[in-house]
Amino acid sequence: MKLLKKLILTALTCTAVASAQALVLGVTEGVTYKATDAEIENKFEGIAKALSTATKQPVKMKVISSYNGLREALKKNEVDLAFIHPSHIAFESIKAGSYKAIAWTGGFTEYKVSLLCKEPTPIQDWATVNGKAFVTPDPDSITAVMTRATLKENGIKLDSIKLQTTRYQEAVPFYVENNFAAYGATASGAVIKAWKEKGGKTCAESHPMPIKQWLASTKLDPSTVTLLRETLLGMGQNDAGKKSLAPSGYKGFVATSEEAEKKLILWLGL
Repeated sequence: MKLLKKLILTALTCTAVASAQALVLGVTEGVTYKATDAEIENKFEGIAKALSTATKQPVKMKVISSYNGLREALKKNEVDLAFIHPSHIAFESIKAGSYKAIAWTGGFTEYKVSLLCKEPTPIQDWATVNGKAFVTPDPDSITAVMTRATLKENGIKLDSIKLQTTRYQEAVPFYVENNFAAYGATASGAVIKAWKEKGGKTCAESHPMPIKQWLASTKLDPSTVTLLRETLLGMGQNDAGKKSLAPSGYKGFVATSEEAEKKLILWLGL
């Protein structure tokens, strides 16, 4: 009888330990905007607590600033859940089958790249851009990846143009304004607005796509994934959820589309 009680107690203890195992949340914001790891962690603290409450598991946050570091973490399945700004990296892991998108960030599902220019009209014949200089943010940013996809889609070979990069999106207009580039790629609403207010034009736009995606590891228990998804999707619908969201600046999260993902993965050439 004592042995049976001991075995039951051991089993209950193991169950409690397993249920309390921390979920690792990896967070990667964009490389073309300025934010410290501490600032990013503070933004997501409320969301992490809400997810912890819903799953009854601790959530350990891990800010991953390097895109290649993120790729490695996803490849090794070092994070259970991930918030990823650059869509191409999210799509890479989705295509590999190691992660599945469970939510997109509301207000960031129609992310488009605009080409700043001095020309008075949009590009009509893409052949006319051959030999001209382009500037994009960081070459591994989603903005740069989308720019290259747009050029290829319109029959432009990358070796037929002069492609250069700058670290931050805010620097893109400088290149066009000072004739270092004929076209400047940016998806920043603030940058585009400021450019147009000074009389600048935009010559083309890319296809829209979602950025800032929530991914869950396919190794997670399906019931846990469901809880995570439902919590995220419901967060902008109630006062408690809105309070958790407040530090992030996001208004809520929306459902994903596998069909759209497949089309965008193909367009990006992943």
